[in-house]
Amino acid sequence: MKKHLLALSAAAVLLVPQAVGAEGFAINEWTAEGMAMGGARMFAENDAGNMAYNPAAMTKIQGEKFKASVSYLSPHGKWDATSKETTLSDGTKLPEMNYSGRNRVNPGIVPGLYYVKQLNDKEWLGMATYTRFGMICQFERDSIVATNAFSSRLNGTSIAMNYARKHDSKWSTSIGAEINYVGLQYDKNLAYPHLGQGGPLHLEGTSWALGWNAAANYEFDDKNEFAVVYRSKVKHSMEAEYDAHGMATVLPGAAMGSAYPAFGSEGDVYGCVTLPESWMLGYGHRFNDKTRVELNATWTRWSRFDAFAMTFSPSGAGYSFTSPNSKNWEDGWRYAIGIEHKLSDKYSLMAGIAHDERSIPDETADFMVPTGERDTYTIGVQYHDKKQTVALALGYMDVGELNMTGHDTDSYKEAKMYDSYTKMVAISYQYNF
Repeated sequence: MKKHLLALSAAAVLLVPQAVGAEGFAINEWTAEGMAMGGARMFAENDAGNMAYNPAAMTKIQGEKFKASVSYLSPHGKWDATSKETTLSDGTKLPEMNYSGRNRVNPGIVPGLYYVKQLNDKEWLGMATYTRFGMICQFERDSIVATNAFSSRLNGTSIAMNYARKHDSKWSTSIGAEINYVGLQYDKNLAYPHLGQGGPLHLEGTSWALGWNAAANYEFDDKNEFAVVYRSKVKHSMEAEYDAHGMATVLPGAAMGSAYPAFGSEGDVYGCVTLPESWMLGYGHRFNDKTRVELNATWTRWSRFDAFAMTFSPSGAGYSFTSPNSKNWEDGWRYAIGIEHKLSDKYSLMAGIAHDERSIPDETADFMVPTGERDTYTIGVQYHDKKQTVALALGYMDVGELNMTGHDTDSYKEAKMYDSYTKMVAISYQYNF
């Protein structure tokens, strides 16, 4: 077992720079089977992916198993925006104008690795690396919305280790630790009152932080079971670097809206971001030996994401300033239903539907995370024998319209995202030792 854990640890470190999601923030596509069932996969038999969906269900695994999964997420969408009425420094008035465009398609790759070992009749140990939070959003660099963001990327990876115990024929529990990594890259065009758009601001930084999780699984009988999974908040203190090419020099204490670095400046950035805790509840019902269904509800405390404030310290300037950026997100629920049907001893079909509530208010919505409510439809197929399991899933996510109000530092008065959707493909492979 030791050599398998060492191999998984090395692979997790190598995967960190690539672990990105697509438009959105929370990632649920941890395995092909999980995607195929809409994320409602908490009670699978002999699936190492239980490490992600329900660590307490590791007690359903016999022997030793390793699983690798990769999901491909391709976001699409359109935007409309109305510019502000602006008076330039020479007195020229620029009227409101309407603009439109689309996001630049930049697919995300979500990898996952899972290893579970049955220690004895009552104890299991598991290790995994997968993505809980991630996003990629890109828009035209010369567009009016670029003063808010023309590129934002959150690379996220969780490296987790869990211990699970089967207490009796009904109860199983698990406790685990998580090392959470985030890498942030953010690009926008600077905007100045009475001057319009300036040059680009590029910000990039990384952070590591600790979290934990706990899970419990209860089997009422051979047909019905219930599970709950808690994942803690993870507080990141990010130290980053920036470089900027503006249009004006900033004095300490300047009013926000003009409080940006001087032309050609660079320096350090510091900020704190708390990734939210969540509760996942699941109910599973087995109709017979071939067909089962799962119901799933996940509550996420998105209100943790109340602001994205960064403190800038220009090199050699002798002062620093904070750029406030209120978010004021609201707590929200995700609901999912998944079904699995065995066609034979080797082949299974899966399908799922999920709905994510909208958590972003119009007043603080922006192009950094332009996501409304989401409805996801998925299907999948699995092949399994004594030594291996292979699964393929396809999905379509319909993203609801999102209206936005321009801030002081934006060139637009109001904007909206619409006709947004994400195409999804995932494949998983599991080897049974």
